[in-house]
Amino acid sequence: MSSDNIILKIDDLKVHFPVRSGFLRRDSNVTVKAVDGVSLTIKKGEVLGLVGESGCGKSTLGRAILRLVEPTSGKVQIDGVNFSELEGNDLRKARPIAQMVFQDPYASLDPRMTVFEILAEPVRAHWNLKSDEITARIKKFLDICGLPHRAANKYPHEFSGGQRQRIAVARALILDPKMIIADEPTSALDVSVQAQILNLMKDIQRDLGLAMLFISHNLAVVKYISDRIAVMYLGKIVELAHKEDIYLNPLHPYTQALVSAVPLPDPMEERKRQRIVLTGEPPSPKNPPKGCSFNPRCPLVVPKCLEKPPVLTPKEKPQWLVSCYEAENGKSLVR
Repeated sequence: MSSDNIILKIDDLKVHFPVRSGFLRRDSNVTVKAVDGVSLTIKKGEVLGLVGESGCGKSTLGRAILRLVEPTSGKVQIDGVNFSELEGNDLRKARPIAQMVFQDPYASLDPRMTVFEILAEPVRAHWNLKSDEITARIKKFLDICGLPHRAANKYPHEFSGGQRQRIAVARALILDPKMIIADEPTSALDVSVQAQILNLMKDIQRDLGLAMLFISHNLAVVKYISDRIAVMYLGKIVELAHKEDIYLNPLHPYTQALVSAVPLPDPMEERKRQRIVLTGEPPSPKNPPKGCSFNPRCPLVVPKCLEKPPVLTPKEKPQWLVSCYEAENGKSLVR
């Protein structure tokens, strides 16, 4: 993959939070490893879906990329800019390169500001435009996001959840970013509205040529919007491949369990399909198991899994990466 074609490059990114054992007192010996050594790339114009159970570190990874959460270590480059080393005014100037759409449209919009003020704020903070230019730009992105111009004079509480998320998308786009991080942008919405927002984001991504990191726990949603899928478990990427490979022939046992839980539209096929049910609870990121982090729940565990953590390794295709010893031996829960 040519480096000129890469918009996001993450190298060994870690986000560890110290545990507080009392009022404002940190226990220096215990940390929560929310993100524990993630490396991945996203090409220009590509959508990478990031999936995993709640608490696996998906949202923390997205926020750490943009320095909304400070990484413990590692390197993040966005469009050739080393976000890891930027500070102060330099970091502020670089922020238009990548923007974020947050999960909850009810919490991410200031209820005291009109839609016009919400959309004008980032423009005024980063660009020196005249009032009529700002107004024209706001109208443009309201159009793009399917909102009427009169919406600019209203407050967030006057809109439905889906409309609020359209406002949040417009705010993310108004600075002409090259990349969007969408943190479960449909999970707080009614099912009937989710498809509308997904179609909106897919159309915008295609029309504007944006790169996107789409974070979700819903594999069906991720398959619809993504080009490639990364599966995350306990702060680590355990499988990364094209979406069709992930769905048709998942290699990691955890990915196989996730895919088996996605309902099929054909009732006959659904009845015949083998469902993989994992036992036990995910280990605590405060005290991860030795060796492979999935070994307490894995039916394919072997002694080596308890000793040394596997690393992401190319398997059946060069861009198909899997972190599992038994995948190397061709073992599977479904084959």
